[in-house]
Amino acid sequence: MPALSIILGNKKYSSWSLRGWLAVKAAGVPFEETVIWMYKPDSRAEMLKHGPTGLVPVLKHGDITVWETLAICEYVAENFPAAKLWPDDARAKAHCRSMATEMHGGFLALRQQMPMDLSRPAGKKDHDEACGAAIERIATLWREARGQFGQGGPYLYGRFSVADCMYAPVVYRFLTYGVSLDPVCMAYCEAMAAHPAMREWKAAGVAETEVGPY
Repeated sequence: MPALSIILGNKKYSSWSLRGWLAVKAAGVPFEETVIWMYKPDSRAEMLKHGPTGLVPVLKHGDITVWETLAICEYVAENFPAAKLWPDDARAKAHCRSMATEMHGGFLALRQQMPMDLSRPAGKKDHDEACGAAIERIATLWREARGQFGQGGPYLYGRFSVADCMYAPVVYRFLTYGVSLDPVCMAYCEAMAAHPAMREWKAAGVAETEVGPY
């Protein structure tokens, strides 16, 4: 198969890049990565060289280009089935797909008020009602997944899945901003934070010297 490559934003801040990168990492095959700093005057022009929207991440597989994060996760799951990025059980898979899509299209208040910043010291931050509702909805989803389908492993559906890729930046947000969580959700955050790929990404993000808008 042709070599994989993924174009990313800087790891300190780019939550969408983290999602796509985790899926590619889970495939267990060699890949190249290119990191484009997101807050320079020529950032969009550089990103447009790789994908049609001028956004990251972008996945390239031979002459195939995939430029939306959830589409990247879907593509990796389909083309590298050994990674088992979707649950085997039909009900669990349907729940996982719905949960991943809800993350892809929602929770704007959380994104705006608690941006991912891996260099930010941990500490509580005030948030409004809309952000609080987003936090509670995510916690509900996590409890549902863990309670109904989470046997066999510490992740949302037991083994690592697309849903974990999609909610990985939320884990960093909750831990960074000191969000109060129930024991089920906190245990999940701790399991994700300890995942080798998450630790690798965070180490790279913290090592970046550029400073963004947060």
